[in-house]
Amino acid sequence: MKADRIHNFNAGPAALPLPVLEEIQESFLNFAGSGMSVTEISHRSKWFDDVINDAIARVKRILKLNDRYQVLFLQGGASMQFCMVPMNLMGDGDSADYVNTGTWSTKAIKEARIQGKSINVVASSEDRNFSYIPRAIPFNAGAAYAHITSNNTIKGTQWAQFPDTGGVPIVSDMSSDIFSRPLEMEKFGLIYAGAQKNMGPAGVCLAIIRDDMLARTPEGVPSMLRYSTYAEKNSMYNTPPCFAIYTVQLVLKWLEETIGGLDKMEALNRKKAGLLYDYMDQSDFYRATAERESRSLMNVTFRLPDEDLEKTFVAEALENGLGGLKGHRSVGGCRASIYNPTPLAAVAALVDFMKTFERKNG
Repeated sequence: MKADRIHNFNAGPAALPLPVLEEIQESFLNFAGSGMSVTEISHRSKWFDDVINDAIARVKRILKLNDRYQVLFLQGGASMQFCMVPMNLMGDGDSADYVNTGTWSTKAIKEARIQGKSINVVASSEDRNFSYIPRAIPFNAGAAYAHITSNNTIKGTQWAQFPDTGGVPIVSDMSSDIFSRPLEMEKFGLIYAGAQKNMGPAGVCLAIIRDDMLARTPEGVPSMLRYSTYAEKNSMYNTPPCFAIYTVQLVLKWLEETIGGLDKMEALNRKKAGLLYDYMDQSDFYRATAERESRSLMNVTFRLPDEDLEKTFVAEALENGLGGLKGHRSVGGCRASIYNPTPLAAVAALVDFMKTFERKNG
């Protein structure tokens, strides 16, 4: 770790790989010999064509996508997708299934209902404060799609296995665990993910959509809200967020060439999460808030004996070079977001600090 950098456990915008930041720094003023910054080049230039086409190619290789899937770079974050998904994928008379596992699922349901769409909440974990992922879900065979949030940043839960929907295409908000593990892509009709948690900076949203889903958009949907608009123009119908896409390209390059792909990434993520959960499970001082079978590998949420100790813990952690450990404002407590770029050494340093803090305050 650089002497002037801390271990970053922020939930988003979050940590980026240090080699990516160094490459950005090195090329920022003169990108690819252009004599311009990457923030200055035209999105119609060959320089940016190379960036976006390489990013798309890497997404396809990493996720082993076949030719039926289109890779899109959109704006408006994952929150814009909450309205775009039902707007594009549901026609007159259609209904869709949603599983409510917390804040972001709740928002997605709200945005679909604002449009007057027929939404069935087929399962919810609200009965236990969203501390688990529902099982044995009664999906409807005739649903246009089944919407889930694959990882829940606020409550620290994650789908360990994706549900059997009986062939109904899954639409998933994967903002906080995209590229953290291999996927069986044939289950998914659409994946979307804001970049700022696990693959880049804020400002761009990745969408991966299957051709049959792309063809569903009803007449009357505005151009900027149609997936086909971006598919037809290689995500450059209007000026895209060039710098954010460039950073995503570099993160994908790091994942593919330095880490070695999703199998190795998943193994590292499991090792990082295991360090934290194993320590908390044998401690009477720290308590993981998510139920064991539903624990996230990306966002480890936990509580201390009281709120005053939690405030002291967060403050002293920062003094010791461990940042971003305060829980979401809606739930309090503590949270360590250990996304792909967070190194194992950072998690080990956090566990060492937790042990010291427990000895002093337990």
